[in-house]
Amino acid sequence: MDPDVATLPSAGPGTPRGRTGAAALAGAALCGAALLVVRSLRRVEVTGGSMAPTFLPGDRLVVLAGPFGRPGWPGVGDVVAVADPRDPTRRLVKRVARLDRAAGTVDVRGDHAAASTDSRTFGPVPLAAVIGRVVYRYAPPGRTGPGPWPTEYHRP
Repeated sequence: MDPDVATLPSAGPGTPRGRTGAAALAGAALCGAALLVVRSLRRVEVTGGSMAPTFLPGDRLVVLAGPFGRPGWPGVGDVVAVADPRDPTRRLVKRVARLDRAAGTVDVRGDHAAASTDSRTFGPVPLAAVIGRVVYRYAPPGRTGPGPWPTEYHRP
């Protein structure tokens, strides 16, 4: 054997290098899954009274979008965040009132009809405008908690 040549042990499954490779692969998979979850979460702050009494101004909500920002079809009664069709930079929080799968649209309404600008004003919104479902209220203290929120509500 040549004294100037170094040899490395094999990296079989029972060796430390084999276990390190498996741990690295598991870590990479975990990081990838965490990235998908983080990319699927959005935060929204309620600024108006259109969803009262369910949500009030100052409520802060977590919105869950589907993978890569594309949610599936919401259900009637779900609370969703949608891009405002009049100003796509604004986000609206509304309840799904009706689905039209043939047309690919969602009819959204505020819980407080007299204070809401919704599909009664601007018509149904395309499914692509739905950012995701509201799944949790994280502020203010004392009003936090997960959804779903009741679909039977008082409409003034």
